[in-house]
Amino acid sequence: MQNSYEAKDIKILEGLDAVRLRPGMYIGTTGPKGLHHILWELVDNAIDEVSNGFGNKITVKLNSDGSASVEDDGRGIPVDAHPQLGISGVEVVFTQLHAGGKFDTHNYSFSGGLHGVGASVTNALSEWLKVSVYKDGWEYRMQFASFEDEDGKIRSGVSQGDLLKIAPTDKSGTLISFYPDKKVFDTIVFNNEMIIKRLKELAFLNKGITIVFIDQREENNIIKKEYFYEGGLCDFVRYVNEAKNPLHEPICFENVKDGIDLSVAMQYNDSYTDTMISYVNNIPTTEGGTHETGIKAAITKVFNDLARKFGMLKEKEPNLLGEDFREGLTAVISVKMHNVQFEGQTKTKLGNPEARVACDSITSQEIYSFFDNNAHKNIAEIIIQKALGAARVREASRKAKEITRQKNS
Repeated sequence: MQNSYEAKDIKILEGLDAVRLRPGMYIGTTGPKGLHHILWELVDNAIDEVSNGFGNKITVKLNSDGSASVEDDGRGIPVDAHPQLGISGVEVVFTQLHAGGKFDTHNYSFSGGLHGVGASVTNALSEWLKVSVYKDGWEYRMQFASFEDEDGKIRSGVSQGDLLKIAPTDKSGTLISFYPDKKVFDTIVFNNEMIIKRLKELAFLNKGITIVFIDQREENNIIKKEYFYEGGLCDFVRYVNEAKNPLHEPICFENVKDGIDLSVAMQYNDSYTDTMISYVNNIPTTEGGTHETGIKAAITKVFNDLARKFGMLKEKEPNLLGEDFREGLTAVISVKMHNVQFEGQTKTKLGNPEARVACDSITSQEIYSFFDNNAHKNIAEIIIQKALGAARVREASRKAKEITRQKNS
């Protein structure tokens, strides 16, 4: 520790060095979750491309050498020179933090990539990364590597030459292969079960898109799975409730309000717990956020209104609580919107206040519409009866606690 502290002591991290020095800031952890996060960054980019209508197939491959590959049949990363930096679009995407085509809505109507750091972070935390772009009738290739220079300093994700124009092709899209850096991660072995679960989710969320997973790490045990769901979220909620006893057919709806596209599938089962799975621009929001808050409020309000309409709640009886209506509920929520405000780079909680208002409004309108003119009245009665049962249990539990407290006092 030195006594003097001067301007020369302030270090400036250039390029991808910041990612290398503080990986946790960008991927949350250097454990297995962080390892898979650098794969998701590339998968999310491919999903953004095909879910915006450019292509319809994504292939994720675990290769025999321990590397991973992600391929899509979209437009391909731009290969022309960037007007400000004078280098190819491919080099910009993989070497510049906060560089991307998703800061406005000219190229993507919505996207999971928001900060422009995804592909460059994967590059920075890999021993090597190779990219092939199929665009305008040609195949282009570029390679990057991380290594220790003569001064013993780690150089991250450095291009190993210019973008090369290889050969004519009739393909379109991007293929990226990378090998995670052993010096960064606790383990560099991918978990195929974790990957399969996520890819299956993405296929449910993007109906009509084909997602292929291939694990060829073991020569005698090659795994290949293909996912395609025409029913989207309705298929998803049925899948989640497979091992449970559903009480009715799924209630599924989709609508847009104030630029927020909401899709919901909900189905009650005979269990006593609720399962709410939500996504924003295909990114799982495991900590919920404003979209979930809006939907929960709408479900409580609408079913209380319906309970009174059908005479299942008398005039003087108090409204049921949200927790009563959530007992046994399985809901899958997908929001697609611009200018997403996630709380943190790892994107687990939505912060946009306008999402709460829009999701509340759409959910209320669609559920009212579903039960309009006593249509599907039997489903409403099943749901309300279940909530009334939950309320009775809650009230009995409260009274039991009250009696115990009085005895203790």
